[in-house]
Amino acid sequence: MTKVKICGLSTASAVETACQAGADYIGFVFAESRRRVSLEQAQKLAALVPSTVRKVGVFVSPSLAELQEAISVANLDLVQIHGDFDEELLTQIDRPVIQAYQVKGALKDVSQQADYLLFDAPLAGSGRTFDWQAFDKSQIHQPFFIAGGLNAGNVREAIQHFAPYAVDVSSGVETDAQKDLEKIKEFIERVKDGI
Repeated sequence: MTKVKICGLSTASAVETACQAGADYIGFVFAESRRRVSLEQAQKLAALVPSTVRKVGVFVSPSLAELQEAISVANLDLVQIHGDFDEELLTQIDRPVIQAYQVKGALKDVSQQADYLLFDAPLAGSGRTFDWQAFDKSQIHQPFFIAGGLNAGNVREAIQHFAPYAVDVSSGVETDAQKDLEKIKEFIERVKDGI
């Protein structure tokens, strides 16, 4: 069954709702974003997450020290890296790594070192999809997440098209730039129940 990651969570109610509804992964954004949380906020929110749900820290072009500090303070289970990062350093991270790619055309230089891959729209968090028809997964050898413009209305189609390990949503479960608890539940239900 396809896993679900609800990303960009910054409130206790959103974290609790996502966990209770069946999310497999919870994402805390540490990069510059309206969804950004501080290490202290992430630490408090992480304490609400049951051990059955994996906590993911989302970063853009981080230093190894930034990753290590967030892993320690927020008790992260995985890190998701967007932007530039020396692939040689991946072996120094003591958590599984999700390497994110903004899909703008043909995939090039896909990491062979990351534990997971994530494919997102050209502008992450924009609520827009990338060109699904142009996506060629023949060079992908790791489990992968699909993100970018997903919502309860199109997530089943995305799962059928890509057969991903997991789907990742942020803006697709928001109303007026805030996490919408009903949309979180509906999204997870669509994935888990195959509706």
